[in-house]
Amino acid sequence: QLQLVESGGGLVQTGGSLSVCCAASGRTFSGYTMAWLRQPPGKEREFVAAITWSGGSTTYADSVKGRFTISRDIAKNTVNLQMTSLKPEDTAVYYCATGRGTGFVGTPAWYGYWGQGTHVTVSP
Repeated sequence: QLQLVESGGGLVQTGGSLSVCCAASGRTFSGYTMAWLRQPPGKEREFVAAITWSGGSTTYADSVKGRFTISRDIAKNTVNLQMTSLKPEDTAVYYCATGRGTGFVGTPAWYGYWGQGTHVTVSP
């Protein structure tokens, strides 16, 4: 059974850095796209970044380009999101998600499997 477990959230000040990690298990992820999405308080879930498991190609939301970096460790079956220059508007529950197929990966509806989420709070 495919399982995604996030860790590493927490509280950080504006301008600080934080990493979140997703441990993936339950199948071979070749051909899958792994992603981070987030849901700010009172808002809709939104795409943050994605990476193809096999080739490592990345996609980022405009709001995080140049500040966030997504990576995967094939040996450990983990996907990491390194966040720098954090802003209060980055405050959200961050979800790890995965899926496979065609189409635009920058929408939550593309992903069929989700973790439980981890909270990231950026104080002013």
